[in-house]
Amino acid sequence: MNEPSKRSTVYFEPEVHQALRLKAAYTHRSVSELVNEAVRNILYEDQEDLATYANRVSESTMTYEELLNDLKAHGKI
Repeated sequence: MNEPSKRSTVYFEPEVHQALRLKAAYTHRSVSELVNEAVRNILYEDQEDLATYANRVSESTMTYEELLNDLKAHGKI
C-alpha cells in the first residue's frame, strides 16, 4: 500500500525555479516529479559513496607530503 505524498516548502532561486518549470513543461512531468527524482539520485550517489568507502577502508593511505615526495622521486614533478 502506497503512503500518501508528504508536502514540503522548498525555496528556489528565481532562475532555478524558471528552469525547473520549463523542464517540467517540456518533459510533461511535474516539478514535484523532477525534484523527487533529483533527490533520489543524490541519495543513491551517497549510498554508492558509502559502499565504496566501506570497500576501501582497509587500503593504506599516504599524507600529502608523502605523495609529493613520491611524485618527485619518480620524476613526475
